[in-house]
Amino acid sequence: MLYYKYGEQLNPQDKVQEAFIKLWQNCAKVPPSKAKSFVYTTANNLMLNAYAHQKVVLKYQQTKPRSSTNESPEFILEEKQYNEKLQNALAKLTEAQREAFLMNRTEGKRFKEIAALLGISVKAVEKRIYGALKKLKEEIEEL
Repeated sequence: MLYYKYGEQLNPQDKVQEAFIKLWQNCAKVPPSKAKSFVYTTANNLMLNAYAHQKVVLKYQQTKPRSSTNESPEFILEEKQYNEKLQNALAKLTEAQREAFLMNRTEGKRFKEIAALLGISVKAVEKRIYGALKKLKEEIEEL
């Protein structure tokens, strides 16, 4: 019946199978005399939901994504320049400082976790990260 009503495109056989699964899940609530009606109504509702979803998908496909942003060209340029400064400043850190700093800031690890991973004390991690922050601040403000 669903095949004739909606066609093959929305997979009516799958919807009927889903309706039977729902009947099985609700078999305690559905009396045997209403089972046929339950399956038909459920399958029909599933098809209507699939049809509505298909309309949303088609509507979304027809809309064109925006190719512009709200940021001004000056902001984008400043952001790019700042990122370059930051990368240069990170490159000037010692390997130990850079490693501890990036583990903390990019990976979100706590001082205790970094200390365990590197096999050093928490105080050493603190010293490395605070030293890195101080050097980064000086380097970026200098530029």
